[in-house]
Amino acid sequence: MILADKITNLRKKSGWSQEELAEKMQVSRQAVSKWEGAQTVPDLEKILALSRLFGVTTDYLLKDELEDEEFTDEPDREPVKRVSLALASEFLEWRAKAAKRIAAATLLCIVAVIPLILLAAASQAPEYSVPESLAAGVGLAVLLILVAAAVAIFVSCGFRNAPYEFIGREPFETEYGVDGMVKERQRAYRPAYVKCNTVAACLCVLSPIPLFAGLVTGKELFMVVMLSVTILLAGAGAALFTLAGVRWASTQKLLKEGEYALRDQRKIHIKETVSSIYWLTAAAVYLAWSFWTRDWETTWVVWPVAGIMFAAVMCLCNLFIERDKEKEYEKNSNLSR
Repeated sequence: MILADKITNLRKKSGWSQEELAEKMQVSRQAVSKWEGAQTVPDLEKILALSRLFGVTTDYLLKDELEDEEFTDEPDREPVKRVSLALASEFLEWRAKAAKRIAAATLLCIVAVIPLILLAAASQAPEYSVPESLAAGVGLAVLLILVAAAVAIFVSCGFRNAPYEFIGREPFETEYGVDGMVKERQRAYRPAYVKCNTVAACLCVLSPIPLFAGLVTGKELFMVVMLSVTILLAGAGAALFTLAGVRWASTQKLLKEGEYALRDQRKIHIKETVSSIYWLTAAAVYLAWSFWTRDWETTWVVWPVAGIMFAAVMCLCNLFIERDKEKEYEKNSNLSR
């Protein structure tokens, strides 16, 4: 029995139509039709997916001489979780709310330093006569309060997201109709996603302009104010990136697309590794500079600069990843034809 007949028989025994099998396999109905008509052969990744889906061995699928079904013998394997239409809709609605909260927390983390540097500059200006100890105390207190608020938001979102944690991290199956609903929402959100990312990129690129303007005047207090504006603009850009990215990622997790496709899990690790190395390097530079110069009032500038540069680093990382994904998509498209 050839592979085409085996796929047909297994599909019918499971009680699925070609459209239902196509949704579960993340391919078009035409692709399934061609498989069953022996017009094309699934690639190795799809063979493995068919094996997992039907619970049969790859030998049974690939060897024509094997007529009797050979089921996988994995009694200790946990059952694959299923995502219903209601659960998928609930997940998308929650991530839309979480995106706003996480974006706000991101903004708070970045702008938390602004009150401290403004008060420090005011304490050095004769016209304001702000005691240095008072400026430092109030500035640090406000910084800690804002950071604590951001951490509280992150922790709260983490707990609220716990029931959906398996989506995007563990193998799961979607019930009939889920993929269609998610794709429709993804298409509806795409214009807003593109707009948010465009505005965010522009804000990050243009954010140093106020700082340059402050440097031109040569007035120390005005320079600090313009630096605060630069940090605020960079923070707004980072918040917009986060707002758009969290919502878009939620649809990709359900569709197993992009970074959340099984074959692209390594790319998530690449971004996480780059991010970890970047911030560890920033922390090392900050501490080395601070302890070497003992000029803690100046070395804090490492963090806003690192925040601005981080957006650029992640944009470059995404650019290379997207280029790689396009090549893989073209390859898979050619194999499915």
